[in-house]
Amino acid sequence: MVGHPIRILGIDPGLRRTGWGLVEADGNRLIYVACGSVETSERAALGARLVVIHDGLCRVIEQYRPHEAAVEATFVNANAVATLKLGQARGIAMLVPARAGLPVAEYAPNLVKKSIVGSGHAEKTQIRMMIGVLLPKADPQSEDAADALAIAVCHAHHRTSAVLRAAAS
Repeated sequence: MVGHPIRILGIDPGLRRTGWGLVEADGNRLIYVACGSVETSERAALGARLVVIHDGLCRVIEQYRPHEAAVEATFVNANAVATLKLGQARGIAMLVPARAGLPVAEYAPNLVKKSIVGSGHAEKTQIRMMIGVLLPKADPQSEDAADALAIAVCHAHHRTSAVLRAAAS
């Protein structure tokens, strides 16, 4: 695909809301495509919530046909149960694009923040503001969608090394 824009799907996994964002990287130029989130009901059983995330991400991939995907790595927090549930949502977020034949890269939250804001400890408001600067046509309706766009932008900046690492393993 040398010389053609690469469509990148960024995914911010979450059990309540999984954010998704699409950008096209055309050389050094980034073009906003779309963003949104897949929301689940807190009242639904865990399995049903995972199905909603799965089906929502499948629809995004079918509609927008990305070439690559990037997912934020899970951070471990003090609540082991919450971390485990987030890990299950993250598994779906990695499985769906992988099943669609897309290479899936993973990025640590601090690397995403550093790539977008310049600091690995940036606040969500700073990320959202920089997404507005980098992708002026983007208007994410949730922090999850803004974070997903940030993940896609991070991948656009680091994709060459991520693709090479994946090919070597």
